[in-house]
Amino acid sequence: MRFKDWKRPEYEDNKLNEYNWVVRHPEKLELGYMTDIGAFTYINALHGVIIEDHVQLGSHCSVYSVSTIDDKAGPVLLKRNCRIGSHSLVMPGVTVGENSIIGAFSFVTRDVPDNAVAWGVPAEVRGETSTAEPPEGEA
Repeated sequence: MRFKDWKRPEYEDNKLNEYNWVVRHPEKLELGYMTDIGAFTYINALHGVIIEDHVQLGSHCSVYSVSTIDDKAGPVLLKRNCRIGSHSLVMPGVTVGENSIIGAFSFVTRDVPDNAVAWGVPAEVRGETSTAEPPEGEA
């Protein structure tokens, strides 16, 4: 079991928390149960970010609900049991599907369906995952 004594992390606007990640606009972040967010990850939740149960974000990831380069904005949804590899970026308006895996160093600019494996710049779907549920007792 990955998190024997998991507890909800605490965070304040634009300050490193004890796990060394930063959230902008934390009032618009919904964080699910048993989430795992790696060190040095940045989440800008201005237009809403939902991270469902059992999601893993690798270290050095960025999740943006707004882009200052092209003024694109929209909520981001990371669905249950998806995994985002280290150093990846998820852009505004994107949904990453349930049980999906995003490879490290990917740039996710469009939706990824459930049970997909995607990677690249920009990220493209290149395969499928099993639909395995989290281990018993962790749901």
